[in-house]
Amino acid sequence: MWFIQPKQDYIPEIPWKHVDEPAVMAWQIRARNYNTTPDNLAVIPMSLIALGGYVMSLLGQSLLGSLLLGGGLFLLLMLIFMSVTHNTTIIAYRFTETLAGEYSWKPQAAAAAAFLKWSTIILLPIVGVLILMDPSLVVAGIGPLGMGLMAWIMGSQQAKQSNSRHEEWTWEKTEHIKVWRKRSIIALTYQWKPFSKNSYYRPCTHFIFCCADELDERIQLFKEHLPDAEYEEGKVNVL
Repeated sequence: MWFIQPKQDYIPEIPWKHVDEPAVMAWQIRARNYNTTPDNLAVIPMSLIALGGYVMSLLGQSLLGSLLLGGGLFLLLMLIFMSVTHNTTIIAYRFTETLAGEYSWKPQAAAAAAFLKWSTIILLPIVGVLILMDPSLVVAGIGPLGMGLMAWIMGSQQAKQSNSRHEEWTWEKTEHIKVWRKRSIIALTYQWKPFSKNSYYRPCTHFIFCCADELDERIQLFKEHLPDAEYEEGKVNVL
């Protein structure tokens, strides 16, 4: 689920570019690394749709049947909706004295691949029995086979980490630190000049996501290593 932090320690497995430099701090987190307000608001109409499905299932059903069917339908729809509105990213950070490394990927691909794989395993025998009973239903086998193919493709992509992103920057140049405690975000801003002709320096901000119980520890570490940086607290506009 979106709110469960990964138990596996990914940091030692990540191909960091500067492993020869000792880490000052390193951690990993599963977070919604975007502006969550629109998606949080989208849950309201989606909940009404799921509730409408539950109410419709009450019609013409016994009390037990309506609870099982309606409740199951409501939970299924809510899980589907929240998988869209509450998608997350696993982010690993590694800070040396001068460089900051960020490695991130979305775990939804692996979860979807597992779901498709087990759905294929369950559905294929059922479809096979139906085809034996009625050969005209052979077309129904396309669905499970297609799901199995998709699971294999997604599994291969996950193995290659094709959906991962690696970013590196010189964090010792940070001039401004801003903390948004509501979402446990630390924004580091410094002046950056693009590698293009006639370019000029402009502010560049990196959003660092932390666990709530570790936020004060991270803030203290940044203050110690960036004594000249301006510090403030307030809302951070995450894109």
